[in-house]
Amino acid sequence: MQDLLLSYYGDDLTGSTDVMEALELGGVPTVLFMRQPDEAQLAQFSHCRAVGLAGTSRSETPQWMDTHLKDAFAWLKTLNAEICHYKVCSTFDSSPAIGSIGRAIEIGRSVFAQDSVPLVVGAPQLKRYTAFGHLFAAYRDKYYRIDRHPVMSRHPATPMDEADLLVHLSRQTALSSGLLDLATLRSADRSTAFDRLAEDGAAIVLIDVDSRQTQALAGKEIWRSRKAGGSFVVGSSGVEYALLAEWAESAAVRAESRFSPPGAADRIAVVSGSCSPTTERQIRHALSDGFDGIEVDPIELVSETSEQAITRAAASGRASLEAGRSVILYTALGPAADRGAAIDREQGARHKLGRGLGTLLRQLTEEQDLKRVIIAGGDTSSHALGQMGVDALTVRMPLPASPGSPLCVAHSHINAIEGLEVALKGGQVGTDRYFSAIRDGLGV
Repeated sequence: MQDLLLSYYGDDLTGSTDVMEALELGGVPTVLFMRQPDEAQLAQFSHCRAVGLAGTSRSETPQWMDTHLKDAFAWLKTLNAEICHYKVCSTFDSSPAIGSIGRAIEIGRSVFAQDSVPLVVGAPQLKRYTAFGHLFAAYRDKYYRIDRHPVMSRHPATPMDEADLLVHLSRQTALSSGLLDLATLRSADRSTAFDRLAEDGAAIVLIDVDSRQTQALAGKEIWRSRKAGGSFVVGSSGVEYALLAEWAESAAVRAESRFSPPGAADRIAVVSGSCSPTTERQIRHALSDGFDGIEVDPIELVSETSEQAITRAAASGRASLEAGRSVILYTALGPAADRGAAIDREQGARHKLGRGLGTLLRQLTEEQDLKRVIIAGGDTSSHALGQMGVDALTVRMPLPASPGSPLCVAHSHINAIEGLEVALKGGQVGTDRYFSAIRDGLGV
């Protein structure tokens, strides 16, 4: 592939589509692969200027990363993109044992033989901001320091109890770090200060972003400091938004994005492994708007009787769909129904949960000839879509009111999955009517 601006690895599937949406809206044709493609698959998307690889590292151990991330980064490096981005969630939730961003930086830094790695987390488009190294995020139109956030401070797997991102990272890596803070970023000495941090031995350089203006300045520094053969960068989709501002100013990207509404689907199926209060509200709204709801026992789904659980859930879902109604199959209805502690008693159970929901959705899709489906839950989506037989995704329609969760088109070697429209929604993403809007083909 020629003139590749960016390659990226997404630490979960919803985060990967978040990046793809940002790039497409900025006029950068992008393809997201579910696994490393062969040359023939890559050639099908030779027009793309950005290539992504969807991963699961957000829910994996450092030991898993040592093998799988190293191989993924090595392959991405062969694409010779100007920038290679390790995409993390904009809430930065991670721990030394699960989804270690520190370990991922160590691996990427080694593969790219790079002394200093830029880090950008703030993304005003997603209502995420960093100020003097501290992360803030919105929830229901109010803004919270991340360690006081009503949801992320209580995340079932990786609760955020530290807002200072470099302190948070120090628990995950011994690499030295530095901060290009807001005041310095806005000064005339911005570039000198950025270079000095690297020269002084900062292996990680966090760049504050609290507005579109500082985001654009961060993009200038990332692009200016890139190296021949590609530079490794870490952060949220704020990295893409920052670079897009720079690419637009420098005319590196000239294409305009055009999307047409897909129209309403007669019926859709949704599987949800999310315990988020946001997803709870979305499910409740959908149930009041013509959807049938089917509760799936998550403990049974990860047990030895999982096949029977899938069979029963599929029968219930089939009945609704054959009656012409859309259906939501969910493992929890909000935080009060979270059974994560029981699930975590078995190693790898959360992955099995996602795979079970994916198997269920694939059965319903193939049997009922569905044209549009939704998977809810960031950790769930990666493992669920892996069971669907999807090889790659492209954007069908961005959702401006719910950034980071576009409606995508599946590309697959399986006839029933090829061309399927699929939306992947993280727990905190979307308006209350998200599921209804996807069914109705609306961009709100």
